Amino acid sequence: MFFWDWTYILIFPGLLLGLWAQHKVKSTYAEYSRISTRLGMPAHQMVADLLRRNGNNAVSVARVSGSLTDHYNPSTETLNLSDGVYGSASVAALGIAAHEAGHAMQKHEGYMPLKLRSTIVPAVNICSSLSTPLFFLGLIMAWEPLTTLGIILFAASTVFALVTLPVEFNASQRAVNMLTDGGYVTGDEVRGVQKVLNAAALTYVAAAVTSLMSLLRLVLIANSRRRD
Repeated sequence: MFFWDWTYILIFPGLLLGLWAQHKVKSTYAEYSRISTRLGMPAHQMVADLLRRNGNNAVSVARVSGSLTDHYNPSTETLNLSDGVYGSASVAALGIAAHEAGHAMQKHEGYMPLKLRSTIVPAVNICSSLSTPLFFLGLIMAWEPLTTLGIILFAASTVFALVTLPVEFNASQRAVNMLTDGGYVTGDEVRGVQKVLNAAALTYVAAAVTSLMSLLRLVLIANSRRRD
C-alpha cells in the first residue's frame, strides 16, 4: 500500500541530522552554561543594555518558563528569555539572549528576509495543515489536481524553512558582533558563543533538509501513481 514505500528513506537524512542537531544543542548549551563570563552581567540586563546601545528602545525583556524556550515576539516587541537564561551570566545565556536581540534588531532595521517570513507565516500555517491530507486524498480518489494541490501547499512550508535559514544565520552574526562590539564577551567567550549559536543553527538546517526531502518524496509518489 502507498502509505509505506521506499521513498521513506528520503526523509531519513533530515531526521538523523535533526537528532544530531538536538544532541549538539543540548550538549553545547550544557557545557557553556557552566562557564560564566568575566563581565558577570545577567542575560536579561545585558540584552536590555545591548538593545539600548544599538538604538532599539521599543523592546521589553520578559521571563518565560521552560528550557531553551527563548524567543522574540515581533508583534508585541517582547524578548522572552527562558528560566535558565534570564538570570544567568554564562557564555551560553548571553549568546542565546543576544541571538534573540539580533531578531529584534532585524525588525528595527527592516531586515527583508524577516519581513518576508513574518508575512507568510499565516499562509504557511494553513498550507501545512492541509497539504498532506489533500495529497493523500488525491491519491485515494485518483484525482491528480488534488494531489498536485497538496504538493503545492507543502512546497509553501519548504519555502518557509528555506527563508528561515538566512534570518537565523543573520541573527547569530548580529549577536556575535553586538556582544564583541559592546565588550560583553571577549577571547574564548566569543568562541563559546559561536559554538552555542552554530549548534542551534543546525536545527534549522535539519528542518530545511527534512522539508526538501519530504517534498521530493511527495513528487516521486505522485509521479509513480501517474505512471500506474
